[in-house]
Order: sequence, then structure tokens, then C-alpha cells
Amino acid sequence: MATMRKNQYHVLIERDEDGYFVASVPSLPGCHTQAKTYAELMRRVREAIELCVDIAKTDKAYREKVRHFSHEPTFVGMEMVSL
Repeated sequence: MATMRKNQYHVLIERDEDGYFVASVPSLPGCHTQAKTYAELMRRVREAIELCVDIAKTDKAYREKVRHFSHEPTFVGMEMVSL
């Protein structure tokens, strides 16, 4: 029996000044969403990824953006700088 391979995407998540969770997917240019709760954010980011992948199947210009402008981030860390 063949198994389906699932694509995986790195998602950057931040919390904005209003308390909303904000997600972006660097490997899919323009793939962003936000939500009040983390659970809702994860549901919405999956929907956003699915939409971008579907668009890439039929939109040559978007596929070119993905090819030229996408990147896979490498998390280095987070530092506090005091002045």
C-alpha cells in the first residue's frame, strides 16, 4: 500500500501589540494569517497554506514568486538588548 507524503512548512508565529497571533509561511510568499487564539491561528494557517498551494498549481506568476522569493528560515535565537 502506498503512503501519501505530506508537505511540511515552517511557520513563523508572533504576537502583535493587540494580542493577536500572527503567522507567516516564508516558503510561500504572501502566505499570512492572524487569529485571537493559538488554536484558531493553526486552523487558519493550514487553510492559508492549502490556498497558496492550490494557487501555485494554476498560477505561473505565483509559482515564479515562490521560486524566487521564498526561503526556509533557520531559527537562531532571540535576544534582549538593553540600552
